[in-house]
Amino acid sequence: MKTYVVAASRPGYEEMTRRLGEARGARFVLIEHREDFTAEALEKLAPEMVFLPHWSFIIPAGIHENFPCVIFHMTDLPYGRGGSPLQNLIVRGHTETRLSALRCVEDLDAGPIYLKRDLSLAGSAREIFARGAALVEEMIREIIATRPEPVPQKGEAVVFKRRTPEQSNLAGITDPQKIHDHIRMLDADGYPHAFLEQDGVRYEFTASELVAGQVRARVRIVPPRKESDS
Repeated sequence: MKTYVVAASRPGYEEMTRRLGEARGARFVLIEHREDFTAEALEKLAPEMVFLPHWSFIIPAGIHENFPCVIFHMTDLPYGRGGSPLQNLIVRGHTETRLSALRCVEDLDAGPIYLKRDLSLAGSAREIFARGAALVEEMIREIIATRPEPVPQKGEAVVFKRRTPEQSNLAGITDPQKIHDHIRMLDADGYPHAFLEQDGVRYEFTASELVAGQVRARVRIVPPRKESDS
């Protein structure tokens, strides 16, 4: 029986891995932790391919040079190489993107492309990631079934810089559409939500809606820490 590996550093890929195994009649192994994703572990599994739908760490040369590693990146490569692709796309005013499946190489997001598929950027980050995960599953099935030859990227590379938690601050943003976009692009588990701070109190915003030119959102108020709490 053929073995495939799915490596995902964010939760939510257990069911995908199970469904892929049932559909393909193959063994699919999920790796979720960085310390478990080693060349030694992969040598024991001997996978046909390694799929990385959402992996937040650099892939060592000892892995990508010895195993076919397929990365899924939420931009129409070579546009948007680098970090925080979803947030960088929305900040730049994009409403749609293409999900690129590419072979991992030494240079970041520079490998040849297996497939590209259209992806809407409507809704919250949580909703976009859910749509992206469903699309990744379809693309994995297609790659295994058809074994396309990856094609080198064409065009000028545009590199995105990974965003910092401080950039989640809403201060200085006054346009309702941009406020809404800022909130929704950070509205997913594990991301620093959009916030404002005043007098040591932090206001975090999620579940944004833009209605008649006004932003409606859920607010979580985080009071300042007392010395006794530290």
